[in-house]
Amino acid sequence: MTLANGRHYLAIPGPSVMPDRVLQAMHRAAPNIYAGELPEMVDGMVPDLKAVARTEHNVAIYIANGHGAWEAALVNILSRGDKILVLGTGRFCLGWGEMAKMMGVDCQIIDFGAQSDIDMARVAEALDADKDHDIKAVLAVHVDTSTSVKNNIQALRKTLDEAGHPALLCSDNIACLAVDDFHMDAWGVDVMVTGCQKGLMTPPGLSFVYFNDRADKARDTAQLVTSYWDWRPRVEAPVFYQYFCGTAPTHHLYGLRKALDMILHEEGLDAVIRRHQVLAQAIWAAVEVWGQAGPVRPQIAERSKRSHAVTTLNFGPGNGQRLRDWMTDQAGVTLGIPLPGSQPEGVAPEDMLRIGHMGHVNSHMVLGVLSSLQAGMTALQIPHGATGLEAAMRVIAEAA
Repeated sequence: MTLANGRHYLAIPGPSVMPDRVLQAMHRAAPNIYAGELPEMVDGMVPDLKAVARTEHNVAIYIANGHGAWEAALVNILSRGDKILVLGTGRFCLGWGEMAKMMGVDCQIIDFGAQSDIDMARVAEALDADKDHDIKAVLAVHVDTSTSVKNNIQALRKTLDEAGHPALLCSDNIACLAVDDFHMDAWGVDVMVTGCQKGLMTPPGLSFVYFNDRADKARDTAQLVTSYWDWRPRVEAPVFYQYFCGTAPTHHLYGLRKALDMILHEEGLDAVIRRHQVLAQAIWAAVEVWGQAGPVRPQIAERSKRSHAVTTLNFGPGNGQRLRDWMTDQAGVTLGIPLPGSQPEGVAPEDMLRIGHMGHVNSHMVLGVLSSLQAGMTALQIPHGATGLEAAMRVIAEAA
């Protein structure tokens, strides 16, 4: 016997839950890709994409996942032999650096480990040591999806400015755009990459590279750029067909249009950010109570350094795997697996799980996951504080 029959809930950190309205917008006949409704819709979509990132600068749309956005960002600003600074706080910035290394870029890596955010003092030391300004760009993630750490991108810009260093600041916001608060222009970010499948609530397949005039100036001398990844035709193309270097991702664009309407023109971006903040705090409240009488711990200890998009948890030896299996089999909920290399020293992947809480999520969905987890810990005899769910409900009740 299983209690999982019914509508399944995919609570992984991306792809996130897709709104029915987004899926319905995509369920239509193919449009003309050369003129008419589709080009006009995309022209109106670009200002909204900029609004989500709070920027007045450029955004290029690619038919790709986040790794494609990584490559597009790198090739438009770098040449073989250039040097960059890679700030690792989990799996993903290190992966971005590995991609650059394969292109012949010299990567200086500072790895802050799996439980820490960026240490600005160490970054300042690296910048001060670069007397000839050989470092052309600094790569960081705003949120690392594997560890759930949130980095202070605004402080990173301040560190660069105080060092008087001209390197471009590049931020990976794939996990957290339209979830964690972000201000591209006010924070001085030169290049930002993101994807459509998390906070933007659209099926995987689109990615975006935002860039300012400083970054576009680097494009003048970038020798890695290729025809497909070149961002200039995607923001300057006189013919819509060239905007995507070929056939447009037609149905994804219809879905994205509906998602942007929901974020910007119905709920409002500030309210979206606040909703994610409250739901994340509800999860943390439950976890902290559970941990008072059991092994469960958030991977990131300080609340201010945790993302509002994903929470990575250690449930104790083997318990992460046991709970993930129980949640799938008995609760109809799929939780995120740990990613290779994202565990703290001495912690096994089987100890961990990740909860995605980004995009089209609300209080009953989050409380459903938490109550199911508490039931699972009870069923599997994993020690835990008994009133975790009540703590989460208080957070939501007070915010509402």
